[in-house]
Amino acid sequence: MRQTPLYQMHIESQGKMVDFGDWEMPLNYGSQIEEHHQVRRDAGMFDVSHMSVVDFKGIEAKAFLQILIANDVDKLKIQGKALYSCMLNESGGVIDDLIIYYQDDEYYRIVINAGTAEKDMTWINAQASGFDVSVECMSNLAMIAVQGPNARVKVFTAMPGVEEVCGKLKPFNAASLGGLFIARTGYTGEDGFEIILSSSSAKFTWKMLLEAGIRPCGLGARDTLRLEAGMSLYGSEMSDKVSPLEAALTWTIDLTNENRAFIGRDALEILKEKGVEKTIVGLVLEGKGIIRNHQKVITSLGEGEVTSGTFSPTIGKAIALASVPKGSFGVCEIEIRKKKVYAKIVKLPFVRNGKVLV
Repeated sequence: MRQTPLYQMHIESQGKMVDFGDWEMPLNYGSQIEEHHQVRRDAGMFDVSHMSVVDFKGIEAKAFLQILIANDVDKLKIQGKALYSCMLNESGGVIDDLIIYYQDDEYYRIVINAGTAEKDMTWINAQASGFDVSVECMSNLAMIAVQGPNARVKVFTAMPGVEEVCGKLKPFNAASLGGLFIARTGYTGEDGFEIILSSSSAKFTWKMLLEAGIRPCGLGARDTLRLEAGMSLYGSEMSDKVSPLEAALTWTIDLTNENRAFIGRDALEILKEKGVEKTIVGLVLEGKGIIRNHQKVITSLGEGEVTSGTFSPTIGKAIALASVPKGSFGVCEIEIRKKKVYAKIVKLPFVRNGKVLV
């Protein structure tokens, strides 16, 4: 298995290491629940160095990205501004979801998922043929996500000079400081930063963050946090056979420019005109039990399936994301261990910035 530049730090903190897409990553450091609460109530940090940072440079970088992804990078005018989108195949299925950071019209930075990195790069390089653009996967970088209500203040304490550059940084924007690339983004529903830095600086920075009182957190807490925040996971809510229209990600598509023939556009427009049959909703279990992936969901409009299920430490109840017939509302049933239990269909997210919204 592959190891991130912070592997030794996880061992020293007694991280429980597991195989995560051929990467040896910490599941937790003793208590997933405590780590979850740490992020909701204070500040926690995650090693996300297994994700891939890809730089696009060249006079046709913008033109290329306008056909590569479903959202329109022409929206990006300010240096550091970020945009969330999906990269689609010809049939409108999602190859990956990603974040694009604008540097200028000839330089964009994209962060892609670890589990899809190899197929993503194969696809991107194939589509780049004919465009004057260089595509480079930055293998010499590490990434640390610091999340929670006190995340920014503690980062400023740990890393001198960051507050001067990032103190007024707005959400979904990034700034550079020396060899650091700091984005006010995350995957937890809390405020914080995702810090991209050189692999050689990762251990020192991690130690500085530890000394500032930021607790390390593992993959387990990252998943329950993102689910509470109603954030989709590639391979669960979306896949190369599921379109953004069916994954409640319509907002990540931009059809405004009729001349922008991005990959998958034709398929999306046909599907949009036909009308999608399913969408992603939130579920809250009304009684006791745990909702698990792939359990059957029965609504008044037909059957669906749980795409992500867990126990919510913040709410104290089982929650889930599920693919159900579009228009489903009210109460549904979930088939758990051959028994049907009631759940409420709710508007996402479940939790945002520490507040329960359901």
